[in-house]
Amino acid sequence: MKQKNKNSKWRRLDNSAKLFPIIQNRKFSTVFRLSAILKEEINEEILKQASKVALKKFKFFKVTLKKGAFWYYFEDNPKEIIIEEEHNYPCKYIDKNTNNGYLFKITYFKNKINLDVFHSLTDGNSASDFFKEIVYTYIELNHPEKFVDNLRGQKKLKYNTEDSYIKNYNKKLKSNANGQKAYILKGKKLPLDAISVIHEIINLEQLKNEATKKEATLTQYLTSVLILAIYKANYLKNRSKKPVKVCIPVNLKKYFASNTISNFFSYITVVADMEKLKTFEEILEFVKNDFKEKLQKEEILKTMSANVKLGNNIFVRVIPLFFKRIILNISYLEIRKYTTTTFSNIGRIGIIQEYREFIDNFVMLIAPESVEKIKCSACSFENNITFTFTSILEDIEIQQTFYNILKEQGIEVKIESNGVPNVISRDFKY
Repeated sequence: MKQKNKNSKWRRLDNSAKLFPIIQNRKFSTVFRLSAILKEEINEEILKQASKVALKKFKFFKVTLKKGAFWYYFEDNPKEIIIEEEHNYPCKYIDKNTNNGYLFKITYFKNKINLDVFHSLTDGNSASDFFKEIVYTYIELNHPEKFVDNLRGQKKLKYNTEDSYIKNYNKKLKSNANGQKAYILKGKKLPLDAISVIHEIINLEQLKNEATKKEATLTQYLTSVLILAIYKANYLKNRSKKPVKVCIPVNLKKYFASNTISNFFSYITVVADMEKLKTFEEILEFVKNDFKEKLQKEEILKTMSANVKLGNNIFVRVIPLFFKRIILNISYLEIRKYTTTTFSNIGRIGIIQEYREFIDNFVMLIAPESVEKIKCSACSFENNITFTFTSILEDIEIQQTFYNILKEQGIEVKIESNGVPNVISRDFKY
């Protein structure tokens, strides 16, 4: 690969990032969003200042995507970032031609700050560090009287851009991936590329108590509620015998030493045979055992290594990018049929104490698409965990059933929505 601009630095995409520019399009954006809901309306000029300051600390994000002969690559981006009021659905395709070349987008609406990120750039955990820096800096600039002696900005950030996949994979290991196709959600799609967003804001203490009683983690518990909701609201009426398969992203930094700010995640797939699992207790017991088996370091390494070996295959590497796009898009259309939905839980958003009084909540969203018509995400802040459904389906029966299951278990849930579709029921207000 040759540098086209002698004054610009370039770097390779990490092993996961290589795939996203090849398969993405306007209907399959591979974009996720982080939002912070503050307790005051956003000042656009201060947000612009805060974003510029944060970007100087996180220079990794100051890049654009370029096309090489065999793969895409990153090149330094000297242009200004664009900050604007939100005017579109979340997680939409980021057109770098209208975004000064950037692979992330910062918008605001009333008291909310959004960071949409193209997945080639980084994963949810690293993006949250950049996003928190924007939020911290915004609060400092908006309240200088309170943070006049703040020294937080003087701390040097410790991160690198290494490809931690290449550093840690084992080429001798083979994946044990399940080869059975998944149940695909059925239903009429929303018109005009609309996206429905429903946040279910769950009482964290009550959820923890219920999960602890059943010796489950929060992710295991919520995965089980999701499977049951899909079974009751969508699966039964379509009389399928295919398994409900939930893809769960895994933060690999919990298993391998890494300070990379590039992508470093893998996944496990929970394969629920709904011919055998009918009750919540049966589903939860299955999910707990499946997590225990698949979250062993050796099993995670198998999945990660299989993906790295594919990207490093000599035949794949020497195929020109034009032909890679054709081959991989056809392959990926088939691969997507092996997942019903994705549920990503990035856990607690840790915020320094003196900044918390200015923040109401954080939420995370993942772009749905034509096969995975609903995607789910969660993060927790203070006393709540917010479980978010992003959907291209008209009906909200899965979301409502999820809510009802939690309420039946005595767990308090509040509902917020972007109002798409415009449906209000007596027991499910938003």
